[in-house]
Amino acid sequence: MALANNLTAILNLLALLCSIPITASGIWLASKPDNECVNLLRWPVVVLGVLILLVSACGFIGAYQYKETLLAVYLCCMAILIGLLLVVLIFAFVVTRPDGSYQVPGRGYKEYRLEGFSNWLRENVVDSKNWGKIRACLADTDVCPKLSQQFITADQFFSSSSITPLQSGCCKPPTACGYNFVNPTLWQNPTNMAADADCYLWNNDQSQLCYNCNSCKAGLLGNLRKDWRKANLILIITVVILICVYVIACSAFRNAQTEDLFRKYKQGWV
Repeated sequence: MALANNLTAILNLLALLCSIPITASGIWLASKPDNECVNLLRWPVVVLGVLILLVSACGFIGAYQYKETLLAVYLCCMAILIGLLLVVLIFAFVVTRPDGSYQVPGRGYKEYRLEGFSNWLRENVVDSKNWGKIRACLADTDVCPKLSQQFITADQFFSSSSITPLQSGCCKPPTACGYNFVNPTLWQNPTNMAADADCYLWNNDQSQLCYNCNSCKAGLLGNLRKDWRKANLILIITVVILICVYVIACSAFRNAQTEDLFRKYKQGWV
């Protein structure tokens, strides 16, 4: 009995440690400039990480102090949390699977089409009801102003592969418009305004730029997709470990109950 409880306590400590990368991934996602402006996707991973931490702590205490009721509650709650984490992972994978990017000849960066992303992201993140607040939030960040500090010449800018989807979509006009580069956020004399509706929406006013463009909405979704894909790798590894820990913990708890029942049975015959 003591051995089984000690094993369960160690496993719960491991589960508690697994909650750290989950919470850290959520905090990293929430701290990104694009996620700061999209409240819908900011905190679910953080909340799940904190709940796993609390439940694992309860399980550790229950195993350490031989509280079977607390252990049973822990196993039930942990199963629910692992299920929710799997739902979040599968959902994030499905809605971020479509990639709206396309390569632009002569450019190190990519540009993005809104139609290339999932319907759910388009309808729930960048729809007209939400975009006004998101646009104002993006305009208050340093996403576009810092481009002028990074790139001086057109060649530097055009050859860069470090420009983010958000910067590509919001901080400059679409390449097809034929605008001439002055600096990363100042463009003049377009040669093909009919190429894209966004060509008419571009404004050199630093509070306007292309924040009203569909390319900006697409760039935001491109950033969200990129960030969530990175976080998903960590979350997948963590959830696999959590499932393994949970299965072993269930087995140890069941064995402990069997041993306890057998011990009581033997005592009854003494």
